[in-house]
Amino acid sequence: MKKYITKNKILIPLFIFFIISISSIYAASINFHSKDIILKQIMWYIIGFIIIGVTTKFKCKKIIDYAFLLYILGNVLLFLLLIFGTEVNNSKCWFVIPGIGSVQPSEFMKIILILTNVKIFDHENKKHDKRTLKDDLRTFFVVMFVTLIPSVLTFLEPDTGMVIIYFLISFVMLFIYGIRKSIFIVIIVMLIIILAVFLTFYFNYQDTFINIFGTSFFYRIDRLLDWSNKSGMQLTNALAAIKAAGLFGFGIGNTPIYIPEPHTDFIFSVYASNTGFIGALILITMITVFDVLLFKVSDETNDKNLRYIIAGFGAMIVYQQVQNIGMNVGVLPITGITLPFISYGGSSLLSYMLAISLILNYDGKK
Repeated sequence: MKKYITKNKILIPLFIFFIISISSIYAASINFHSKDIILKQIMWYIIGFIIIGVTTKFKCKKIIDYAFLLYILGNVLLFLLLIFGTEVNNSKCWFVIPGIGSVQPSEFMKIILILTNVKIFDHENKKHDKRTLKDDLRTFFVVMFVTLIPSVLTFLEPDTGMVIIYFLISFVMLFIYGIRKSIFIVIIVMLIIILAVFLTFYFNYQDTFINIFGTSFFYRIDRLLDWSNKSGMQLTNALAAIKAAGLFGFGIGNTPIYIPEPHTDFIFSVYASNTGFIGALILITMITVFDVLLFKVSDETNDKNLRYIIAGFGAMIVYQQVQNIGMNVGVLPITGITLPFISYGGSSLLSYMLAISLILNYDGKK
């Protein structure tokens, strides 16, 4: 009974996120005179809550049986996106469906990747009573291969931020799965060496670097590495809006400074400007409560697969929360990562709600 009480408590911060999201998107929409996004966000939230309610009648564990099929479908969509996707800001990340809006396959791929990893772990757990080093190495490389395919397709869009999330999901899930720490140590050392060589090449042989990797990739790396010196109007205005807000802010809908991408990447700045330090503190507190409740469900369950799911979803959510708020206040580079449950976006919101419905209604029975 205790675990169900904890699960139900997760709905409380979700409802608060809904209120904060709609009010913040309303404030953001004033800057570019579009009220459609408010109605769409309300619609996506309603659909998400309906999904959570409807799935209580289903045994959500069965979806893991179809993980590989979903994985193939997700990669096919990512491939087709490179051919038929609509280009926005030099990126092909969306399919535009008339009457519905844009759909971002990479958002759903995050959840599919979590399910696919769980399927791999479940297979390995049933196959071996006691895993050997060889078994752990095989599992590691299988998971990395499964992660690499959507990562390459997403990188080509290009969307570097999403690629980081894919690998973060898989690494955290592998750690919770329990593969030998010696494998992680070796991989980390190798990554450090590769990164050192890569950066040496980048800083000392820039012309050759551009000839090999292209100008676009060079400037994507340049923006990440030199973000503190090249803040631009986005960060400058976002920081000014937050600093000027004071304790209680300027009020909902009263954002005195123009902030680019106010409804997505920089929605935290809009919200903090409107509600001040107190409002920002309330949002961060609710985010913390949500995360704690999520991991508490993991701690209370005896089902390994549910723990893997929460590990992957939790890693994704926490990273996005830290990254988005961090880039809004100037302590992390601007990567285009949105704030979960708050930023506008039907694909991202529905993917999160699907994951929440799976976690809340996972009964551990076939």
